[in-house]
Amino acid sequence: MFFLVFGFGLLCSTGVFGQTIGSVDPKPLPPLAHPNDPSTPAKELFGRATEPADLSARAIGFYSRGCLAGAKALPVNGETWQVMRISRNRMWGHPNLVRFLENLSAKAPSEAGWPGILVGDMSQPRGGPMITGHASHQIGLDADIWLTPMPDRQLSRREREEMSATNMVRADGLDVDRSVWTRGQMAIVRAAAFDPSVERIFVNAAIKKALCRDATGNRSWLNKVRPYYGHNYHFHVRIACPDGSEVCKEQDPVPPGDGCDESLAFWFKPAILHPQPNPNAKPRPAMTMSALPPECRRVLIAD
Repeated sequence: MFFLVFGFGLLCSTGVFGQTIGSVDPKPLPPLAHPNDPSTPAKELFGRATEPADLSARAIGFYSRGCLAGAKALPVNGETWQVMRISRNRMWGHPNLVRFLENLSAKAPSEAGWPGILVGDMSQPRGGPMITGHASHQIGLDADIWLTPMPDRQLSRREREEMSATNMVRADGLDVDRSVWTRGQMAIVRAAAFDPSVERIFVNAAIKKALCRDATGNRSWLNKVRPYYGHNYHFHVRIACPDGSEVCKEQDPVPPGDGCDESLAFWFKPAILHPQPNPNAKPRPAMTMSALPPECRRVLIAD
């Protein structure tokens, strides 16, 4: 039965979730008492699926409201990549995403001077909402790539679960940390952005600032690189809906220009850099199956 998943530490912050350690001895989550109750959060259902749906590959719905049929796993070891936090079982994606990661990793030695890339979260075996960590990554078209180069050796399982990526942002949040930020980080982001399948790349605003300052020659790739909260340890790649996929909802196009104008300055306002918690804020209701495309029910129950 597919309704099992391995447990790990809970943390919802986009900026640091990737640093939450996993486990070399993960434990299954307990079975749900009422899995067919319409009020059961969809994340509890999809979060317990350990195998993909045996269906044709389809990205269904929107990046933050959908699911994934016929997922393919990125092998945990490749010549130029290694998967991190294996215990999460989030190394799944649409075949287009797996192909993109394999192709990008092959460019790391020549483009960035890295042995390869370290791959963080992709999607769950059947996509859908996650119990922890991400609002998107639901349809197999999103992947987190660490800004730490892959070592020139195979990491141990414990290292995969406990090793931390490097924070590329200065303590004040105003710029990158020049002691760790190198041309290699810029080169791997640029290589990803030049891939025609890529829709967007999310990075910390300080990283976007550094890219704007240091990029030379053809700067068209900067258009796809968008600042967003967190993302100081990794960059988030989002690829386009597959051709001919009527059930995959495209994102609005990015605005024109390189994004190095006053729109970037917004992210360095004190209220954005140091947001104050709202004591009156109420948690959002958990997404249920009724909020997802109808096809996701079939994905969830398929063999």
